[in-house]
Amino acid sequence: MLRLFGRQTQALLIGLRSLSTAAPEFLGRPLPSSVTIVEVGPRDGLQNEAQKVPTDVKVQLIDQLTEAGLPVIESTSFVSPKWVPQLADAADVLARIQQRPGVRYPVLAPNMKGFENALKAGAKEVAIFTAASEAFNRKNLNCSVDDSLRKFDDIMAAAKQEAVAVRGYVSCVVGCPYQGEVLPADAARVAGALYDMGCYEVSMGDTVGVGTPSSVAAMFEACKQRVPVDRLAAHMHDTYGQGLANILASLQMGISVVDSSVAGLGGCPYAKGATGNVATEDVVYMLTGFGIRHGVDMDRLLDASHFICQALGKRNNSRAADALLKKRQSAARA
Repeated sequence: MLRLFGRQTQALLIGLRSLSTAAPEFLGRPLPSSVTIVEVGPRDGLQNEAQKVPTDVKVQLIDQLTEAGLPVIESTSFVSPKWVPQLADAADVLARIQQRPGVRYPVLAPNMKGFENALKAGAKEVAIFTAASEAFNRKNLNCSVDDSLRKFDDIMAAAKQEAVAVRGYVSCVVGCPYQGEVLPADAARVAGALYDMGCYEVSMGDTVGVGTPSSVAAMFEACKQRVPVDRLAAHMHDTYGQGLANILASLQMGISVVDSSVAGLGGCPYAKGATGNVATEDVVYMLTGFGIRHGVDMDRLLDASHFICQALGKRNNSRAADALLKKRQSAARA
């Protein structure tokens, strides 16, 4: 693949790292020395695209993200094509990607049928989801929070028998499009229930992106009373431009796993107006500036970012990617 700006990008990032030679901290609060980035672009990012994304494009995107060094890439979802037609090719995608040893490729499997289909397709890790908001669950899942949790019993039993790892997602952890504010205690209760039933990690999602560092910190403070901090993850959307700030607040709370989406792709099919996840490129740029290890090659990540935006015919929602890709173009013309 054409490398237009590799040395300049690396020089910039090395310069950022030199600003942080001591143990990472911010305003006197310690930060994790390393962070695991869970790339959700191929699933959470693409599921809300109106145009049909060809399977070849999805496969190439995942392969490029693998080359970029992302350690976890949520690849697709085994959900009814009636509800998410964009991901009807889930089994084909999982079969065709070049899976690299040491890289995990989880898939979403929200019900038992989805789990069975994922298992047939060779999935080694699945994710399940519910919401901290009673109103959100009743509106979109047609059941209460407690009922949604009970529906996972069969999945957890089958996953244990098949040695399949299960990750839990909690949506609407600080705010809901139907009920408004979500109390930290409600988010913590659901996170604790998922952890207690056997989820190895619980990702807390600000699905509509209404959170602020204050509300996110309060939510994680409550969750840490129910779930070990090293089993919690931050999943932030950027609707109000608070995504990176909320991730920084999460890091200060001891969170060391962050979900993000290449080029800031995504949204929520059940929450109108919710924009994309925080961009992976922006997260990588910030972590590098703090001297926090992440293992991602920014140049290769930019390749993937440029590729998917060209394939979709849309602008790049990552501010870091936009700036760095413009520098690439300038260097190519020089």
